[in-house]
Amino acid sequence: MSISIKFSSKSAADTAVVFIHTGNKLSPAAQDLDKKSGGLLKRALESAPKFTGKAGNALTLALPEKTGFQRVICLGLGDLKDTAMPEAEKLGGNLFPVLESADIQKAVILADDVNSEFLAHLAAGLKLRSYKFDRYKSKKKDAPKPLSEITIVTPAHKQAAGLFTDLNHTLKSVFIARDLVNMPPNDLYPAWYADFIKKELTPLGVSVEILDEKKMKTLGMGAILAVGMGSSRKPRMVIMRWNGASKKSKGGPVALVGKGVTFDTGGISLKPGEAMDEMKMDMGGSAAVVGAIRALALRKSKADVVGIVGLAENMPSDEAYRPGDILTSYAGKTIEVLNTDAEGRLVLADCLGYLQDKYKPRVIVDLATLTGAIMVALGHEYAGTFATTDDLWKKLEGAGTAASEKIWRMPLDETWLKDVESDVADVRNTSKSGRLGGSCSAAAFLQNFVEDGIPWAHIDIAGTAWIKKDRPTVPRFGTGFGVRLLERFVAENYE
Repeated sequence: MSISIKFSSKSAADTAVVFIHTGNKLSPAAQDLDKKSGGLLKRALESAPKFTGKAGNALTLALPEKTGFQRVICLGLGDLKDTAMPEAEKLGGNLFPVLESADIQKAVILADDVNSEFLAHLAAGLKLRSYKFDRYKSKKKDAPKPLSEITIVTPAHKQAAGLFTDLNHTLKSVFIARDLVNMPPNDLYPAWYADFIKKELTPLGVSVEILDEKKMKTLGMGAILAVGMGSSRKPRMVIMRWNGASKKSKGGPVALVGKGVTFDTGGISLKPGEAMDEMKMDMGGSAAVVGAIRALALRKSKADVVGIVGLAENMPSDEAYRPGDILTSYAGKTIEVLNTDAEGRLVLADCLGYLQDKYKPRVIVDLATLTGAIMVALGHEYAGTFATTDDLWKKLEGAGTAASEKIWRMPLDETWLKDVESDVADVRNTSKSGRLGGSCSAAAFLQNFVEDGIPWAHIDIAGTAWIKKDRPTVPRFGTGFGVRLLERFVAENYE
């Protein structure tokens, strides 16, 4: 459920929002309301010393009937109206709970002195903040109607609406990614997830191929199959192809790869019981890839893109793979298993191998909730990013800035490649150094499955794929991190 946002030259509602600039300077719309209310706004601002017009300040006032509104929310804009778009989205995100708490169904934002690009991103912030995952909540008959519609009134309404349309395609795809991450594992499992992807993307013109366990066995995908051995819900691999590029374009497709472990118990190397419920979110990388492909298809991107996600459920049972097993991957490399809880890299290994063999990509970016170690380093603020070339890192960094999704470059080094060498197989799925540098050794493991000469980046989103509030009481919330980053990465560099 989310709100409807419209742009218009005029509209009516019980509640109006007006902008106040630095030093409590009233916008033209605010001046008009102040005049109609007999100077009410100026007097209220003068008697509210904490309100200074700083971006994000909010003050709600009741208005006399003659103004045409029951109330007004004075929103501090500071000096933001001509600045970077992330600040506009943040402002919209801050405004939404203020509107929601006013117990209204409709509101108008009177924005006569702000440019259309800023307003489109303000609307994006409102939309993102409006997301709720409530599909499993029983509906109460006497529940008050929620805020459902916001109209932004501006002379530049046509331009703002046009800009918001493309943004909204991506936002809706972010919501789908959030829904997937938030869904319970009894409903979201490999076969269901694969079918969902096909049903969601095929009508948009995306070619979707699903590999089941029988086909993967025939192809020799011993790594992903091992991860899913212990579950009655067998693995799937899904390949999504969007090709909006000109026939004259050169080079292979841009490849996006996502880890999709729909529930991770750790397998035989069982995780502690506390907070294991969070492991329903171990498919956040796959959700980002699905969302990004959807966003690109919705706006008819002129890029050639292939997305691939490996879907598996890691469970302990008499059929589960074990520490000590040696697996043979699709690429032919053998893997010594030391810990069955280091399973995501095994899923990605077969995705990477198949992808390169069949599609000859020009560049590869994978996303995965891969290591707890990245959260020790970067918390929930940044996704750790390992890139084989400076050029690829710069492209991703630029896309991250444009998408308001923070990434931080992490090192790739020969030291960690040696750390994942096995004495009895080609590679081992945990490092010889143990937990030290865990994110780096995990990236090194994946690097073994990337062919020389192909620019590759691995983004560890273990800390950014979800928000964890006050432990131990509470809710985990899927963010859909990566959808906007990947969409911008493709849009800015390959269209």
